Amino acid sequence: MSALMQNLQSQSATPHGRAIEPFDVLDACHQQMVTALAQMSDLVAHLQNHGVDGQAQTMAKNIFMFFMNTARQHHIDEERHVFPALINSGNDDLVQATLRLQQDHSWIEEDWLELAPQFESIAAGYNWFNIDQLALAVPVFQALYQDHMALEESLIYPEAKVRIAEWDLQGMGREMAMRRKARG
Repeated sequence: MSALMQNLQSQSATPHGRAIEPFDVLDACHQQMVTALAQMSDLVAHLQNHGVDGQAQTMAKNIFMFFMNTARQHHIDEERHVFPALINSGNDDLVQATLRLQQDHSWIEEDWLELAPQFESIAAGYNWFNIDQLALAVPVFQALYQDHMALEESLIYPEAKVRIAEWDLQGMGREMAMRRKARG
């Protein structure tokens, strides 16, 4: 779990005395996603050159755990706290963009559910994966996620920051922290 996520869970302040902002957590998660997506390509290349070894197992476990936990919590955060303000904005462009992102979440989950057993297999040291399928599916998954994050960062997050009241942001942060704490 990242230090930023731990800070959110504990509702602690930064060294400068200000509380962790929910959008800081969402942005940090995007940075972690960029890293995890790149690790997918690294893992495919490693498997093609070395097969399943200890390094492949560690890489696969980290990828699997990130997308099973952190990425899913991130999508829940957006669905509960970010998207409603935009869907109710009355701005047709924002509504359509937000609906597209909700559909992306479904596609991302569907793609992940196809990839997850392969990463889980590799993490366990098994060869129950299809390298050709991984080599084709990983770039599709990466492209969908990268396009999704670009829309969120360029339009959705800035618009949501303007539309979500300060007291809603505080509640958003508390809910995000409590849900993560409950998940352990």
